[in-house]
Amino acid sequence: MDELVKLDGSHNEGGGQILRTALALSIFTQKPFTIDKIRQNRSQPGLKAQHLHCIKALLELTNNKAKAIGAELGSTKLDFFPAEIVKSKLDIDIGTAGSITLVLQSLLPCLVLRSKRTHLTIIGGTDTKWSPLFDYLKEVIIPQFSRYAKIELNLLKRGFYPKGNGKVEVKIKPYKLEKFPEINLIEQGELVHISGRSFASKELMNAKVAERQADSAKKYLSEKLNGNLINISAEYNDTLSIGTCITLWAIFKDNADNIIRLGSDGLGEKGVSSEEVGKEVAKKLVNEINSKAPVDVHLADNLIPVLGIVGGKIKVSEISNHTLTNIYTTELFLKKKFNVDKENKIISVI
Repeated sequence: MDELVKLDGSHNEGGGQILRTALALSIFTQKPFTIDKIRQNRSQPGLKAQHLHCIKALLELTNNKAKAIGAELGSTKLDFFPAEIVKSKLDIDIGTAGSITLVLQSLLPCLVLRSKRTHLTIIGGTDTKWSPLFDYLKEVIIPQFSRYAKIELNLLKRGFYPKGNGKVEVKIKPYKLEKFPEINLIEQGELVHISGRSFASKELMNAKVAERQADSAKKYLSEKLNGNLINISAEYNDTLSIGTCITLWAIFKDNADNIIRLGSDGLGEKGVSSEEVGKEVAKKLVNEINSKAPVDVHLADNLIPVLGIVGGKIKVSEISNHTLTNIYTTELFLKKKFNVDKENKIISVI
């Protein structure tokens, strides 16, 4: 058995990010790890339901040959011993509004970079606080992972806090690659167009919430950018808990036929007008575009584990604590070093 990779769960503010990345890299490298002080600086320290479902899903995918010691609600220490993934199909029910997109943060890197197909169905929250919203995952993160696999991500039902009950289907068919292509994202390129999706529960249809969010975002974007490039749809549907969200993404073209997408997203909140929600998300996207970087602040977090595995370099709009946390975790598992050029905001694998 390999020596345990030792992780400090409170490193650089910690949070669940270290655990999710560690789980993915543990399965990929087949290295066991131990982590303590999990989410130590949070108001409710320790493992939450969505973390446990990340662990449980990976255990099930290995036919329970992988082992997890300390996988209990509120636990601040976990020992994880990986095994090879053998199952190709799995249904995951996180319960209530636990984040589907955060569970996928643990699963995607190891499932996309393997040789076999996987089919997942996940029930939980599709659009929740402190996690990527579903449309951001689909339109910004998944296109980067699609270098290595054909990925179908289907939204079957949206789920908001507190009742959740959203449903997502994921089909992954890895390409037969002799070598994983590196990620080299340094130039933003030419802005081709901006798309968006504004969603609200059907109870909010009479108040035209989805349209108001979309119109406000479009108005702000049109003032700052070329208005002819913008297309934001407004949609309504049934949800168990009433909610609203908007995601925007900018698509660029460079000389190397790279996949370049920047995104921003936001949830509606009580006491905040639909117009303000739309404008704030638009403002975040304009800031990302103006950074001249091809990788936005949240995409950077998600790319770090894959960047460590395949090599390359990325220029980011901002080097966040989450990004630094993922670099710390990835270096420990892969025995590689990242170079972080804070002045030019370029992260590369040495």
